Amino acid sequence: MTRAKHHMNGEKISTLRIGSRGSDLALWQANHVKASLGGQSEIVIIKTAGDRIQHLSLDKVEGKGFFTKELESALLSGAVDLAVHSFKDLPIECPPGLSIAAVSTRENPIDMLVASSGAIDLGQGDLIPLRPSARVGTSSLRRKAQLLAARPDLDLVDIRGNVPTRLRRASATDLDAVILARAGLSRLGLLPVDGSQAISGQHFFELPRESFCPPPAQGALALQCRSDDKATTEALRTLHCEHTSLCVAAERRLLGFFGGGCHLPLGALARPVDHGIRLFAQVVSPDGSTNINASATGSDAERVADAVHHQLVSLGADRIIASLDSRLE
Repeated sequence: MTRAKHHMNGEKISTLRIGSRGSDLALWQANHVKASLGGQSEIVIIKTAGDRIQHLSLDKVEGKGFFTKELESALLSGAVDLAVHSFKDLPIECPPGLSIAAVSTRENPIDMLVASSGAIDLGQGDLIPLRPSARVGTSSLRRKAQLLAARPDLDLVDIRGNVPTRLRRASATDLDAVILARAGLSRLGLLPVDGSQAISGQHFFELPRESFCPPPAQGALALQCRSDDKATTEALRTLHCEHTSLCVAAERRLLGFFGGGCHLPLGALARPVDHGIRLFAQVVSPDGSTNINASATGSDAERVADAVHHQLVSLGADRIIASLDSRLE
C-alpha cells in the first residue's frame, strides 16, 4: 500500500500508523492487519483503561469503551491512522468523525472450556465434563449465567488478564478450568494441532453455540479510521468481508436494543444461509434459572434483528436485562 502524508512543516512521510492495545492477542491482530495491508506501517501501542484496571470483573467495565476509548481518541487526534479492535469490545455508537472502514473475515466465534486433566469427570456429561463443584474462572456475566444454567453446582471465580495468563490459570491449583474464546486461542497458536483435545495437561472442549451462544461480534475485527481519511479507507477495502459484516450488523443491532455493552448476559450469533442470514440469540438470567432463546432468518440484517428482539421481549428477556441495572451501577 502506498501512502503519502505531510507534516505541518511540509515533510513527507509514508508510514501508516496502526493503533493497538499491547496484549498478545491485540498485537497479533494488529500485525495480521499490517501484513495483510503491505506497504510501510508501524504499530503504536496504546494502553486503555481496561488494561490498567484489573481489579474489576468484566461485567463492571465492558461495553463502556474501557478497551477502545483511548484508541479512538488517538485516531481523532491524528496520533494514529487506523485502530484495530476486537469488534465485540466496541460500543454500539461510533464517535463523530470515525467510521468502521472494514470488518475482517470472522474466526470461529464459539467459546471453549479449558480444563486441567485432574478436573475432568466424563460422568458429568458431555456439556461440562468437570468434577462436582469444580472451580471455573471467568469474569463474563454471560458465561457465568450459561455455566450455571448447565451446571448450577460449579464454583465460578472472577479472573482477568490476557489469554495466555488466563490459560495458565487452568493448570493452577486454585482453578480447575477457564472459559476462553476459541478465536483468541486459535490466533495465538494455543490450540492442539494434532487432532487431539489435550495439550500440556490441559483438555480443550468446544462449547455448543446453542447452550453457550457467544457475544455479538466475537471473532471479528473492526478496522476503524477517520471518516475523512480516504487513503486509509480505500486501502482497507481489500480486508473487508461482506458476509461477516452483515452477520455482525444483525448481532450488534440486537445488542443495541438492550442498551449495548458486553456486560449483558446476551449471546447473539448470525450465520450466512441461502439468500441471507440466520440469527440465533440467547438471554440467560444471572443465576442460570431462566434461559430464553430466539432465532430468525432473512436477507435484511435489521429486520432479522428486529424479529429476534421481538421474540426475546415476548418471552421476558427485557425483564432479565432490566433486573441487572442495580448490579451494573
